[in-house]
This record gives sequence, C-alpha cells and structure tokens, in this order.
Amino acid sequence: MNIRKYKSSFFFVPALWLLVFFVLSACDHNRKTTGWEYFDDMAHSPAYESYTPNPNFADGKTMQATVEGTIPRGFMPYPYEKTDEDRVKAGENMKNPFEVNEKNMERGKKVFTIYCSSCHGDMGDGKGRLYTSGKYPFPPANLLSDKIRNNPEGEIYHVISVGFGVMAEHGSMISPDDRWKAVMYIKNKLHQ
Repeated sequence: MNIRKYKSSFFFVPALWLLVFFVLSACDHNRKTTGWEYFDDMAHSPAYESYTPNPNFADGKTMQATVEGTIPRGFMPYPYEKTDEDRVKAGENMKNPFEVNEKNMERGKKVFTIYCSSCHGDMGDGKGRLYTSGKYPFPPANLLSDKIRNNPEGEIYHVISVGFGVMAEHGSMISPDDRWKAVMYIKNKLHQ
C-alpha cells in the first residue's frame, strides 16, 4: 500500500466534504430568505433609487435627464412636432412600409392590446378599462368613428408617436415598426 497516496486522500476527502458543506449551507429551500450571505456587499447595493436625492450631482437628483441631442439606440429622430399642421403633413407624407399579412397583423394586435386597449378598449370603441373604471376622467377617442376611419395611416402613426390632446406620446415606448403594425391592425381589423 502506498502511504503517500493514503496521506493525500486523508486530507483531500475531508477538505472536499467541508467545501461541499459550506456551499450547500448557503442554499436555503425557503424562498423568502436569502440564506447566509458571505459577501453581503453583492446583496445590498449601495446604489441610489431613481427618485431619491443624490448628493453626487449638482442638481441633487439621482435620475438625470438625457444629454440633449442624444438618440436612444434603435430609434430614429421623428421629423414632426406635436402640432395640427405636422399631423396633417405626416398623414400626407408617411406611408406604412409593411405588407398587410397575418404575421404583421398579429404583432399589431399584440401592440394594440398592450399599449392602446387600456384606454381605447379592446374593440377600439373608446371604452377601455381606465375610462370605464372612472380612473381616467376624459373619454378616449373612439377609433371606430368616421373621423378616425378617414384619417390616413400616417396621421394615426403621428398621434401614436407624439400624442394628441391629452393623449401622451408613445413614441418613446413603442418601436417605429411596432407603431406601424398597430396602425395596420387599427385600419384593417378594427375598421372592418
């Protein structure tokens, strides 16, 4: 029997069991606790919350405004302003670049359901959950009205992008492609 081999395994096996014990002891089957924290600086971030005061900035705010002139990745600057004249121009100059097909209509329905139906209703009749529950005092536009039916797609895209009246802009939340697909859904499914 090799004594050298016996001595190395004599120390290796208990060390291995000790390591396994420490690793498993940090795991806890109770999902309501974090278990033992060996490095608590990773679990408790010293970061400031978005809307809390922050002494590191001159204005004392944690959430800083974006640098003027910057463009978020994946978005292009929108050439029109929130005016009636630009809404009409957008209707005249902008055309939906997507082909009307089942895939695009399905995506348009999904975008409409996520962003539009809470105000305008699932059917586009202006009876969304926010309005019918009384949480929103102003009636949203009825997308089934003759006025909206006769609007060109570019005008609807413009309203989604920059807002209209009390409706907030959604251009910062919805990608341009998804806005066009939502317009396609409104014009081709809701207006039938």
